[in-house]
Amino acid sequence: MRIGIVGVGWYGFKPNTREVSFREMMFEAATRAYYDAGNLNPRTDVDTFISCQEDFWEGIAIADEFAPDPIGGAMRPTMTVTGDGLQGILHGVMHILSGLSNVTVVESHAKPSDIKTLRDVIEFAYDPIYGRIGAKNIHFLAGLEATKYMKIRNATREDYASVVVKNKRNGLRNTRAPFSSNLNIDDVTKRDFVVYPLTDLDISRFVDGAVVMVLASEEVARKFNDTPIWIEGIYSATETTLELSNLGEATYMKIASREAYKMAKIDSIRKIKSAFVDDTYSYKELQHIEGLELSQNAVEDLREGEFEIGGKVEVNPLGGHLAGGRALEASGLALLLDAIDYLREGKVDNAVVASWRGIPTFTGAVGVVSR
Repeated sequence: MRIGIVGVGWYGFKPNTREVSFREMMFEAATRAYYDAGNLNPRTDVDTFISCQEDFWEGIAIADEFAPDPIGGAMRPTMTVTGDGLQGILHGVMHILSGLSNVTVVESHAKPSDIKTLRDVIEFAYDPIYGRIGAKNIHFLAGLEATKYMKIRNATREDYASVVVKNKRNGLRNTRAPFSSNLNIDDVTKRDFVVYPLTDLDISRFVDGAVVMVLASEEVARKFNDTPIWIEGIYSATETTLELSNLGEATYMKIASREAYKMAKIDSIRKIKSAFVDDTYSYKELQHIEGLELSQNAVEDLREGEFEIGGKVEVNPLGGHLAGGRALEASGLALLLDAIDYLREGKVDNAVVASWRGIPTFTGAVGVVSR
């Protein structure tokens, strides 16, 4: 049985949303999603609700208590996934496949503009012995990994800059991409390093945003939407901890993609023509492309233009996080939202979506979707 995405809604995706609280953002995104799903009534048509959020980001203990009301889930079965939104979609799929529900709503949001101590929150995520070392730069681990990837693939600063140029230019086609720009390689490489070998343009910026999606079983999906987007396969994997990891390789993505492809019955990776891949850092896009097995050497294929629009595999054709910003736990749903827009426009017939939970985790989720 396939699972259909029958409604999507979003709000924000800009550096600051002073006009709303995080709960009002959730309400606005939910209202749009339910309208997109044929004016669905959440109080009567939805069986279960899932919210993806972390207490630390919210600054509120047991923050999930605030989830039900804004999305129409008061006094209804509501659960929390303390992870990325794409992991929430995985849980929604399991709700439906297990027979627990026919219609499930998945929500995630981010309001980093409200967080006064963002750097401290990120540092607290590190292991207290090996990672929480009082580093002055929270991107130090990304710098180490980007440097190792350069050594593994003979990548250059210009290669990383090419990813930035491609994605920020692609973002000009996307209404959710406030950091889009028409740059050239020199614009990136001539800037000062935030941490070697990455400049501020190699690092995605945080944005406020909320996304709500409505999932339905194949039996009832067309009751809400004549053209659902189908989830053909989805999987999540955690590789290891920082001290045991293979920096420079996205093993978590390789594990998740193989299982997602198996579930989607993908017998040839060449059938995938578009990929919406986490690019929190420019080098991460290349690393994740290899983890998804879309390329054996992403640096060489990047230089050949294989990831451009019209190339072998279009990677982040709507800009990814470098153009759209990183919306904390809603980041995976933002990539899925881009994929859904692309599929609905008829640009491609299928797409792979790959999210990463961010530093210092080695956790990723992969979904295969089609129209």
